[in-house]
Amino acid sequence: MLLDMRSGVLLMQLGTPAGPGRREVGRFLGEFLCDGRVLDVPWIARWVLVHGIIVPTRAGRSAKAYGKIWDERGSPLLYHGMDLCDGVREELGADWPVELAMRYGQPSVGEAMEKLVAVGCERVVCAPLYPQEAKSTTESSRVAVEDWVRKSGRDVALAGLEAFHEDARYLDAVVACAEEALREFGAEEVLFSYHGLPERHVRKSNPGGVCLESADCCAALGDENRHCYRAQCFATTKELVARLGLEEGEYATSFQSRLGRSAWIRPHTDSWILECAGRGVRRVAVFCPAFVADCLETLEEIGMAARDSFRAAGGEDLFLVPALNARAEWSAALAEMLRDRLEEQP
Repeated sequence: MLLDMRSGVLLMQLGTPAGPGRREVGRFLGEFLCDGRVLDVPWIARWVLVHGIIVPTRAGRSAKAYGKIWDERGSPLLYHGMDLCDGVREELGADWPVELAMRYGQPSVGEAMEKLVAVGCERVVCAPLYPQEAKSTTESSRVAVEDWVRKSGRDVALAGLEAFHEDARYLDAVVACAEEALREFGAEEVLFSYHGLPERHVRKSNPGGVCLESADCCAALGDENRHCYRAQCFATTKELVARLGLEEGEYATSFQSRLGRSAWIRPHTDSWILECAGRGVRRVAVFCPAFVADCLETLEEIGMAARDSFRAAGGEDLFLVPALNARAEWSAALAEMLRDRLEEQP
């Protein structure tokens, strides 16, 4: 049922520095890591840790990594997001305005929301573009929009697009965009590598439940772990494996991008890459289903660093399966998911 009030869409990505230089990257890291949902320690300790240790020691290294993926259009995460925004606008039509916001960096939540309000939107569907939900991504993005509405005093109703890790439209788009390239590469094994989280973050999402206490605790997604990020990742792998026709022993699930000394969810992608080469596997394809757009974590961490590690350990080649980015299949699938939400009551 269509509402009388005008509705718009806010697509949200995590964020990107304004440029690949040390200063821009340091500013981005400072904003990102000072979020208490990302680095969940008391705010004074967090500020000292971020600005006294992490940014000074990591900004230069991260800037070099960003420099490897920055191209003539700038940040891949940003321009793929803008292209997707255009694709979704075209699919939805003029009745539903669409804007892109970064949780950290530009375009900001405030800038994007002002544009939607300026064209008469009284209701906004916030769509965090993270297939699996986590406090450091989905919740942080949702709260940022809620905070803007409260502080701005705007009379805007908010609705949200739920995590879509098992949505057939998202899964079918992944397969449609990857199947041909995967077949041409001829992988001996396929890895589904998701962004990692500290174990304590996963436990917080499952209060009172049995979490990370057995090797197969995330093997099935049910009522008791419905909001568990790790379980959602394994559920995504299960659905993609079925669609791709992979057999047991031809694939694995792992988690990348760990930071610091605390325990992060396992298995770890970098360890699996070395173990795989050690078993004599020559050709590996890697999906990154936690990312709908290519970014530092896919292009540099997997497409460059992981491939170099695999080859150095004796492997022949590692193929990064491209993310959905702004492919027509993904624009259409996301628009359909959004249309369903736009036509619902808040």
